[in-house]
Amino acid sequence: MAPVIHLVRHAQGYHNLSLENQWIHDPDLTELGKQQCEDLCRAFPYHDKITHLVASPIRRTIFTCQLSFASAVKAGKKIAALQDAQEVSLYPCDVGSDVEALKKEFGDLVDFSSVTDDWNKKTKDSKYYPDPQKLEARARSARLWLRDLVKKAGDDAHVVLVTHGGILHFITEDWTGVDPGRGKSHASCPHDNHHPHRALCLFVFLFSLHILTTKPGTGWHNTEYRSYEFVDDTGADPNASLRELPVSVRRRKESETSYTDAEMREMRAAYEIILNRDIKDCLDKLAKAAANSETNGTNGD
Repeated sequence: MAPVIHLVRHAQGYHNLSLENQWIHDPDLTELGKQQCEDLCRAFPYHDKITHLVASPIRRTIFTCQLSFASAVKAGKKIAALQDAQEVSLYPCDVGSDVEALKKEFGDLVDFSSVTDDWNKKTKDSKYYPDPQKLEARARSARLWLRDLVKKAGDDAHVVLVTHGGILHFITEDWTGVDPGRGKSHASCPHDNHHPHRALCLFVFLFSLHILTTKPGTGWHNTEYRSYEFVDDTGADPNASLRELPVSVRRRKESETSYTDAEMREMRAAYEIILNRDIKDCLDKLAKAAANSETNGTNGD
């Protein structure tokens, strides 16, 4: 059997509760988030097959991995921190803590040996700045890292990667999973199902709804897991693309909307437009906060 990669979105964090909470730095899981981890722990059918645990170094993903895959942790499996799997945005909730602070908090639970001191620096010249091309590059880097991991582990490998809703779309190269029914009471897409720009309209509408409300800007629910294999089992694919397993697709097919390849490309283009707008909005707010802080400091003198 080919190696399997189980991709998991983290449980609910305090930043998921409101737009204001996006300014909480590297937030904890909520009580509901902890319960979601317990629910996933009960529902996940492959605990006895897990060979590796991997997580983004952001705290909520580490906690989700620890709680959701508790039996593997208790069996002695360390969680490998993968910095290329960190979340997309510049908001403080998506900027991780310094690696020394993380080592102090998590101790021997997590292997931070591959995490660099500047992993949480998202300046414009950094590989972690949320430029779409950079996001695609680091998502590819994450897939290549996973492929190298399973190559060493053999065909029976089952790797769990706990990460984030935004970067998951780049890792999977899949832009589906957004529910067109979300937010119907607020507004509706003016295009019907046969309109040539249906996917673009829906994605822009739904992502805009995320910016204006607390709706999630991802097709992945908290603690949702999906299972994948590498498209090319020879290891020659320079992109290391993933393909979702049929059993994983069937598990969620009732809530999945089907899109053509052309619609998928439109959704990817729409994501880039909205992402660039979100980056600008965040930078404007950060600049304003810095200016206010400087003013207050001057007044304090």
